[in-house]
Amino acid sequence: MTALKATTASNATKVSRRALAVAALATGAALALSGCGAGQISQTAHQVAAVNGNAATIGNMALRDVRILLPQSEEYTNAKGGKAVIAFSVINQGSARADELVSVTSDLGQVKITPEKPQLAPGQTVVAAGPAATAGSAPTSSAAPTSAPEHGATANEEGAGTADQPADPDAHPILVEVTGLTKDVVAGLTYGVTFNFKDAGTVAVQVPVDAGPDTPRHESATVAEHKGH
Repeated sequence: MTALKATTASNATKVSRRALAVAALATGAALALSGCGAGQISQTAHQVAAVNGNAATIGNMALRDVRILLPQSEEYTNAKGGKAVIAFSVINQGSARADELVSVTSDLGQVKITPEKPQLAPGQTVVAAGPAATAGSAPTSSAAPTSAPEHGATANEEGAGTADQPADPDAHPILVEVTGLTKDVVAGLTYGVTFNFKDAGTVAVQVPVDAGPDTPRHESATVAEHKGH
């Protein structure tokens, strides 16, 4: 009986030690995994949104990545009394009817579109970009047809495209400027901007200020220590 008790106690001790070893390994693995996802070199700390701007849809008109650009030159200061640039993409998702961006309005100041009243053929994308992108480009209104392409026409003819694969959106960008700013335009805030389309109607968008380019981090020495995480 004494020998049986000793054997049972020995077996219990082995089971207890094995359980403790398994628990220690599990704890170590959890700590290693959490170490790769937190701290200065975490895998998620450096992720940014795919786009900086807001989005809205009215009728067949889809506005994407609507934002106010950071000052790009002395001409555009984003300061009260100065000028700012609104950037966005607008897509005509319809299949048979063209539309027109009649105007853009905001309590930030007077909004000017160059060229005026750009037209969007079915499936076409128009991009409002900075002044550098629009320099020397052809007017969007003359490039865009006012009716759907004839049967058998290719997607790229007359500047048309498809809703999923629009024709080159950077070929004829437009410029949308806000002049005589009534207030400073500050990063981190949003500002009301209204887009008025001839057929689709009117849509108001809360527009953020562009976050600007993502600055790369210099952490090669630290990353090397965590290689494989």
